[in-house]
Amino acid sequence: MTQLIFPLDTNHNDTMFGGKLMEYMDKVAAIAAMRHARMQAVTASTDSLDFLAPIQVGEVIEVEAFVTWTNRSSMEVYVSVHSENLFSGLRKTTVTAFFTFVALDGSGKPAIVPAVVPLTEEEKRLHDSAPERYALRKKRKEDRKRG
Repeated sequence: MTQLIFPLDTNHNDTMFGGKLMEYMDKVAAIAAMRHARMQAVTASTDSLDFLAPIQVGEVIEVEAFVTWTNRSSMEVYVSVHSENLFSGLRKTTVTAFFTFVALDGSGKPAIVPAVVPLTEEEKRLHDSAPERYALRKKRKEDRKRG
């Protein structure tokens, strides 16, 4: 997804509003998950959402996502956002995050998803480190249930 950032997209510091950016990230992550599973998918969690640099009015952002790893019915999706100043050409990574989606069958129940076959070095690195992130998410969820 590519978007030009307007004043209505910004906060009181004249930088892009984080919630608006999170909406874009969730949409692109959902598309990646549904393309991978070829069925409905819903957001189960978001973690490691790191704002690395501000996005200014007039810059363009590119939001990209891909499925890094799957479990039975869940998919980890890596999302990155890059901003570009159209006049200087300066590009920077502004936000990264991991989203987890669950695939749903026609009756709304969790469904088995295909495995990921990583191709690039980045895909392989994220795929190899995904089981550790999965275990941390699972522990965090259990800790919150206990309360």
